[in-house]
Amino acid sequence: MVEQTILDMCCGSRMFWLDKQDERAVFADIRSEQHTLCDGRALHIHPDVIADFRALPFADNSFWQVVFDPPHLVNAGEKSWMRKKYGALNRDTWRDDIHRGFSEAFRVLRPHGTLIFKWNETQIPVSQIIALTDQKPTIWQRTGKADKTHWIIFVKG
Repeated sequence: MVEQTILDMCCGSRMFWLDKQDERAVFADIRSEQHTLCDGRALHIHPDVIADFRALPFADNSFWQVVFDPPHLVNAGEKSWMRKKYGALNRDTWRDDIHRGFSEAFRVLRPHGTLIFKWNETQIPVSQIIALTDQKPTIWQRTGKADKTHWIIFVKG
């Protein structure tokens, strides 16, 4: 059995994973569902563990690597394909929710482990998101159309 040393705390449909069944990872998400998107493609969200990223069911210092790719939308129609694909944040509590997510990510991360954080600033600027943690990033890369997606790496001290 392969040791599970990676946690994806908001796995969704595992879109950016090279191996969507990577045995080293525990895939967690608050939802388990499947949909047919507007272009006919199937969307499968089936985590290993149903969990809320604000209150993870794992012991302190459990993982060498944590991936935190939370929903980035506060404005998404209830039945929209964007909400189905990416989820949505609560427009009233998103600051506290993301703050708690960062706290949980660092709690379950082992000392000297890495947190990979992904954010798309279509609706909320990344500067507002990074202000929700007191941890200092090591690497920050912008990608995507018009550089709206940010990949930010942290190392737990």
